[in-house]
Amino acid sequence: MSSLRTDPFAGDELTRDDFLGGAVRIWQPKDGYRAGVDPVLLAASIPAQAGETVLELGCGGGAALACLATRVPGIICTGVEMQPAYAALAQRNLDDNGLAGAVLCADLSNLPADVKSQRFDHVIANPPYFEDFRAVAARSRERAVSRSGALPLEKWVSVASKRLKPGGVATFIQRADRLPELMSAFFACLGALELWPIHPRSTRPARLVLLRGRKERRAAFVSHPPLVLHRGESHEKDADSYTENVSKVLRSACALPFPVQNRHLARRGRP
Repeated sequence: MSSLRTDPFAGDELTRDDFLGGAVRIWQPKDGYRAGVDPVLLAASIPAQAGETVLELGCGGGAALACLATRVPGIICTGVEMQPAYAALAQRNLDDNGLAGAVLCADLSNLPADVKSQRFDHVIANPPYFEDFRAVAARSRERAVSRSGALPLEKWVSVASKRLKPGGVATFIQRADRLPELMSAFFACLGALELWPIHPRSTRPARLVLLRGRKERRAAFVSHPPLVLHRGESHEKDADSYTENVSKVLRSACALPFPVQNRHLARRGRP
């Protein structure tokens, strides 16, 4: 297996794709990990406010950070990515979209001192969806690392917890079939857990989940009603079948707050 590339991607190896209806434009490799809806949904779900700090673990090409920073101007972004070419690409994506933030090339098991010295309001992550032994071979080494990883989810969550301020929020998106492993890791070091299953259609089981926890906070576990991505029971060729809320999130800088937030706002009489 070839080693990971350390040089930045050349121009002819990249495409520049619109996210959030063109509000964000992301450079992505033609052959390698390419961001889909997952980082956009993750970014939209983060309850960040201007002036708060956000750390993304394994930020890839920076799609989630760029979408979040576009939606919430004034946040302070930091990304960590172990693949040098993707770390450079993530920094370029922040810079080319006029967004402030620093992306550091480092392994989660050996974070730089300037990251270890900080505590963040939010830590977000879209960890590799497959464990190494379960992963299907990818077309490129870079894509393989993005899809499967040697570090268990327990390590990802432990690192996230250590980097949070007291009361800080960790939010992960992950495959539904790895929820038991992810829940176990969250319960070990975070509290006030909230689960939001993501179903491709109302008649189909969840394929993804959003899981949130808070550092040094205790509250009853909450499992929210599912977020459904598509209308109808089956795919319609050449048709846009995203549900209304999901379509707004994918095509504009709209938030996708966890349902409990909506209930809290309603109780306070806020719009």
